[in-house]
Amino acid sequence: MVIYDVFVSFCSEDTGNNFTGFLFQALHLHGIQTNNDDADLRKAESIPIEESRLFIVVFSKNYASSTLCLQELAKICNCIEASSRRVLPIFYDVDPSHVRKQSGFYDEALSQHEKRFQEDKVKMEEVQKWRKDLESVAGIIGSDIRNK
Repeated sequence: MVIYDVFVSFCSEDTGNNFTGFLFQALHLHGIQTNNDDADLRKAESIPIEESRLFIVVFSKNYASSTLCLQELAKICNCIEASSRRVLPIFYDVDPSHVRKQSGFYDEALSQHEKRFQEDKVKMEEVQKWRKDLESVAGIIGSDIRNK
């Protein structure tokens, strides 16, 4: 299993060709081992997050629409609850309060997940955990990167 110094959770549709691409490049230039947007890795059921030392979550417009991103966030939250590791939230063209309060795009995305999973009690519980995890991580002071 690959161990990362930093694990970055992000929606490649929103930030893969710009912000996170530059972030990965900068981290690698400083010798910091990270995950990347390898399509095989991003589709894998077993996302190698648990051994990472630090987590960066790049919240963007479509982050909550991605089941994979929300599953990564849940694993990250489990890791930070069980250890002293840290998470750095970055708000890329989204208002931090919209993520924390799950309004706007975040409310729409989570409502879609609930609608899709309404017949599956286990999946509905997972969506409720995603809501709590979004609120928790978005409540941490991070970087707000918006066109102001």
